[in-house]
Amino acid sequence: MSEHVIAAPFPGVFYRRPDPESPPFVAESDAVDAGTVIGLIEVMKMFQEIQAEESGTVAEFLVENETAVDAGQPLVRLT
Repeated sequence: MSEHVIAAPFPGVFYRRPDPESPPFVAESDAVDAGTVIGLIEVMKMFQEIQAEESGTVAEFLVENETAVDAGQPLVRLT
């Protein structure tokens, strides 16, 4: 079984939800396709979608919601 890690393309704050009242974009054990939004990174009040680069199943989130992340930091592990 192959594994893929989605990493932060730039530093900022990682969000799993589009807003505080909404459910997460994806949850652990969800199947995703390439292009599926898995979260957002906010930099200076600008929000950028983070998308899966390939299909798979969300095995685990490697950072918590609303966590500051660095460029290249692993966010999600897909199997």
